[in-house]
Amino acid sequence: MQRIRLRYTKRGRLRFTSHRDFQRAFERALRRAEVPMAYSAGFTPHPKVSYANAAPTGTGSEAEYLEIALTEPRDPEQLRVLLDESLPAGLDVIEAVEARTSGLADRLTASVWELRLDGVDPAEAHRAVQAFNAAGTVEVQRLTKNGVRTFDARPAVVSLESLDASETHGSRADRPTDQPCAILRLVVRHVTPAVRPDDVLSGLSAVADLAPPVPAAVTRLAQGLFDEETGTVTDPLAPDREAAATEPHTAGATAAATAPA
Repeated sequence: MQRIRLRYTKRGRLRFTSHRDFQRAFERALRRAEVPMAYSAGFTPHPKVSYANAAPTGTGSEAEYLEIALTEPRDPEQLRVLLDESLPAGLDVIEAVEARTSGLADRLTASVWELRLDGVDPAEAHRAVQAFNAAGTVEVQRLTKNGVRTFDARPAVVSLESLDASETHGSRADRPTDQPCAILRLVVRHVTPAVRPDDVLSGLSAVADLAPPVPAAVTRLAQGLFDEETGTVTDPLAPDREAAATEPHTAGATAAATAPA
């Protein structure tokens, strides 16, 4: 059984796609692309697809990951192209590697987010960021199915900074505007309870009364292992690429032979 790991995006209007909607769209794409999927056992077999730490509905992402299991070997790049062509624009499969190592989900320990605050003066956002970073605790509330939960969002935030427009992901921004706009860059650890970008925005409101007039446009730029020495979030697929380079596998040749013409 061959395992392939995919990196995909949620861009533009497709950021409003729920995880369940994406699952349905992806399974349709698997059928259209005639991918030889492995299926679970039992009365209701389903394709063996492992989704890892999906972004919340309403947020964009450049770094979503999943893993699929195949009954026949395929070339990862050919498979990526077929799946990308079978998905709607905005749900784009941008990378595929053969799984040569274990624990993809274990390597997703932090995320880099960009928050676009339309209608917020950058100087005001900068002051709010300074207040957040200086705070020892930042208590926020979240409505859950068991009621309102209060927790400290500050420990999970590795870094929070305001950026100049030239430093941003703005070339693919969801909502360009001529109005004042502040851009924040956030690095947050994946902890329990999970601290999401909207929790950080609630924290900015709590410590500095920052209140964007419209909902923030949020995009995940990266997720992976957090490197304590460099303060960066590393590529979770890098170990698989490195293993492929040092330990050639026969699956590639077999895949080329068995791939459909």
